[in-house]
Amino acid sequence: MGKKQQVKCAFCGRPANMSEVLIPSALDETYICAECVDQIHEMLKDYRHEESEKNSENIDLNSIPKPKEINDFLNQYVIGQDDAKKYLSVAVYNHYKRLAQGKDDDVDIEKSNIIIVGPTGTGKTLLAKTIARYLNVPFTIVDATVLTEAGYVGEDIESLLTRLLQVADYNVEQAEKGIVFIDEIDKIARKGDNPSITRDVSGEGVQQGLLKLLEGSVVNVPPQGGRKHPEQKMIQVNTKNILFICGGAFDGIERKIAQRLNTHVVGYSTDAKRQNIQRDNFLQYVSPQDLKSFGLIPEIIGRLPILTHLNPLNRADLRRILTEPNNAIIRQYKKLFDMDNVALSFTDDALDLIVDKAIEYKLGARGLRSIVESIMIDAMYDVPSSNVKEFEVTKDYAMTKLIAANFETIAKQND
Repeated sequence: MGKKQQVKCAFCGRPANMSEVLIPSALDETYICAECVDQIHEMLKDYRHEESEKNSENIDLNSIPKPKEINDFLNQYVIGQDDAKKYLSVAVYNHYKRLAQGKDDDVDIEKSNIIIVGPTGTGKTLLAKTIARYLNVPFTIVDATVLTEAGYVGEDIESLLTRLLQVADYNVEQAEKGIVFIDEIDKIARKGDNPSITRDVSGEGVQQGLLKLLEGSVVNVPPQGGRKHPEQKMIQVNTKNILFICGGAFDGIERKIAQRLNTHVVGYSTDAKRQNIQRDNFLQYVSPQDLKSFGLIPEIIGRLPILTHLNPLNRADLRRILTEPNNAIIRQYKKLFDMDNVALSFTDDALDLIVDKAIEYKLGARGLRSIVESIMIDAMYDVPSSNVKEFEVTKDYAMTKLIAANFETIAKQND
């Protein structure tokens, strides 16, 4: 205890008995007190805040990734969907340019929020996750299915921005220039075609609440999210420069598109334009009025001016998805086996079988993973404990494992 009384903080000279704790350095007889550490921490916070403000104000136009560069990066992970990639690349590039625009500029460039329509398993969320890797602005993916009107069980609309704040490390200036991807936007469609006369707290009510976020306004955001911390101090976030990208499957919207196009013609004469309609992919003809018929309110549609679609994946696309992208499913399994010093390979017949099953049961790209998992589960269980150095998956082996796992029976029941 006597020795503790003699040591002092090398910064302020505070003795040990007047400090919460003295922290020793690597050198003997050199200490720093907890109070000095707290002061230094506060100084660093102020310094880093000033630096981030300085960096956020000056965005170098030459350093902004061009649309083709963004598209080339997406091509490494996402197969097909060229139209959607182009729309996303241009929107993100223009978002950067808006941020680089000088405050004294007399031309006010409005942000172009996007809505992406596509069947499940075609790559909506994958596109969002992939583009997030390439950006130098805060990016977050949120789910619209948990949202309800304020005061009801579920998440408030403002909680969307809580995730963005967390990604930006609670730097408000950075968060106000970020990008938010709202997934499953179709799940908040109103329950009927007519305006609701009763409360639709998870549908039309949420859409009304989203209006102020999409258009741009100052929103009070709970930093810890939800209603579990009512005492928390709200953070004000201006959404004027936040880019919103919305995605949804809009299951059944094809019927509304077909009705609008009036493809069922009665009589002998048919319009030439109607004959050119590709009936296997109605989504390519999607328009804002189809979204309105599905249940999105006109105000929401007006604040999502860019509408694009994802095409259904054909057999060639699914075959490429299995092996080509950097995050391809087969590559992932080969890596897992390689970590056990086992060389894994698939025959072409086995890969074709996997694709055929995904098409047969309409599982999309997401279903490829479940099929491969059913085939590989026994091998992943047995091989690490064996002396096997090479393992080949053939068509017969794959079919045997699918039958043994009752995959065919389950898939037929779900079809």
